Amino acid sequence: MKVFTHIPKTRPVTPLLDSLQTPADLRRLNIDALPTLADELREYLLYTVGQSGGHFGAGLGVVELTIALHYVYETPEERLVWDVGHQAYPHKILTGRRDRMQSIRQAGGLAAFPSRLESEYDTFGVGHSSTSISAALGMSIADRLVGRARQTVAIIGDGALTAGMAFEALNHAGHDGGDLLVVLNDNDMSISENVGALSKAFSRVFASKTYSHMRENSKKVLQNLPPMLEFARKAEEHMKGMVSPGTLFEELGFNYVGPVDGHDVVELVHTLKNLRTFKGPQFLHAATQKGKGFTPAENEPIKYHAITKIEKEDTKPVPKKPSGPKYSNVFGQWLCDMAAADKRLVGITPAMREGSDLVQFSEQYPERYIDVAIAEQHAVTLAGGLACDGAKPVVAIYSTFLQRAYDQLIHDVALQNLDVLFAIDRAGLVGEDGPTHAGSFDLTYLRCVPNMVIMAPKDEDECRRMLTTGYRHEGPAAVRYPRGTGPNAPIDPELTDLPIGRAERLREGERIAILAFGSRVGPALAVGEAMNATVVNMRFIKPLDVELVKEMAAQHDLLVTVEENAIMGGAGSAVSEALHEHGISVPMLQLGLPDTYIDHGKPADMLASVGLDAAGIQRAIELRLES
Repeated sequence: MKVFTHIPKTRPVTPLLDSLQTPADLRRLNIDALPTLADELREYLLYTVGQSGGHFGAGLGVVELTIALHYVYETPEERLVWDVGHQAYPHKILTGRRDRMQSIRQAGGLAAFPSRLESEYDTFGVGHSSTSISAALGMSIADRLVGRARQTVAIIGDGALTAGMAFEALNHAGHDGGDLLVVLNDNDMSISENVGALSKAFSRVFASKTYSHMRENSKKVLQNLPPMLEFARKAEEHMKGMVSPGTLFEELGFNYVGPVDGHDVVELVHTLKNLRTFKGPQFLHAATQKGKGFTPAENEPIKYHAITKIEKEDTKPVPKKPSGPKYSNVFGQWLCDMAAADKRLVGITPAMREGSDLVQFSEQYPERYIDVAIAEQHAVTLAGGLACDGAKPVVAIYSTFLQRAYDQLIHDVALQNLDVLFAIDRAGLVGEDGPTHAGSFDLTYLRCVPNMVIMAPKDEDECRRMLTTGYRHEGPAAVRYPRGTGPNAPIDPELTDLPIGRAERLREGERIAILAFGSRVGPALAVGEAMNATVVNMRFIKPLDVELVKEMAAQHDLLVTVEENAIMGGAGSAVSEALHEHGISVPMLQLGLPDTYIDHGKPADMLASVGLDAAGIQRAIELRLES
């Protein structure tokens, strides 16, 4: 295997890879050519991600596994179901999208994750983790219902096996999964120890046809002697348990094989060919290394989980406007400051320490830092339990990840009016990751839950004040803030709160009142200046400042609500409902995210495309006035 220390800036020479247009071409190669293909694929992946930016380490770690799977299975007729979609870059390269890889995550280009709309080889759309086994099992059962015999493989990894959904699916698949194969890509973000010589040798035995025939024949011989059959089963289980971590999967009904070397492509092919002939649910444990073959990524897998586009040497640097900290940085600093002021604070994250900026907090307060892994449901109920006995939990979570814990938010926190603060990052359109990661719905799904206080800041300082407000409020509260930086407002280092349910007038104008929420306050203020409109920073989605809304309705001819959330059921709907409840009729214009999924691109371009930049807001108001 070639090992690379730098990302190539010019397209590498990859004659073997270039000769392949589809996996059918790959399957015509001699098996001895596969290691060379793996080297070329890895180098090409380094080059293209360097050109486009994007997810990085996970793809490098599954190069050999991806080649082996497409070599053994008759894709796309036989299905590969990928988990944690950023593993799938090598899969995209091998399935007819090689020459478009530089467009990945760009407007009009390839999606960051597998997409059924993009390719017949992408059998299930994915962005969030831990869905592959459930989806693959569904496909397997669907085939059985219509009498169709074909293979389905779920590839799970990069920490995804830590989620409860994965184990729910394993529990079902072990007894109703047919000939389903689950491949665990264990890249040190999951469960296994390093592959040793003994476990590797036994894995070859467990995956051999001889062992399989002996196993099945022994079952037939002993089936009339139930005590002996059970004894043999237990003996096999304990033997496997001594040399591999597979006892759990055997108990769930799978035939466990592994760990195998996930970077030995020839060994993988032999193992997969054998497993393809086995009956019943199979579990292959492949030990891989995140960032394999690129020395910097091997040494720092978290840092190289994703990279930004590498600029060419002759590119003139574009002067950057001064910017303040990211909203996640504001949260991270606030968390440390509040922890110093209140020993009851506990910070919880579902495997997003770096993304949510809990690194400093985890180092300063390790005993009060909890990473529950990819288990959002558990994170929320855990917070509820902490709150029951006097702790002050803060759940740092992305908007789209909180969707996965909605039942727990309602039943385990809000219904009991427990004192939990939700710091909701990545609210609104997030850019290149696309609709799977866009926080388009949190105002809608939170607003209907009793006992919730919901806030959206206009800038960094207000974000800090809202976090303090939500923390000091007795009951469930949420602060939702966008990805990236704000308007670079000065930040007061004090822990100052806000009066709950009170909006802020920013500008007095005539005829038009713009009621803006969160990230859209800045563009709304620019429109207000251009059109001499009144502008209000609403601050609170719940409880809404109803008195100010009534006052705006009485003083203006048109009320405009602006939010970076779905229009349906969002903050604008709250304003409309409040007016209706008080019998007030006034012309309204509700601006927000339309009833569609918005494709990936640059955040500013995405906002402009749906009319939520200043120009779009002004144009929509002018059209309403004309009509």
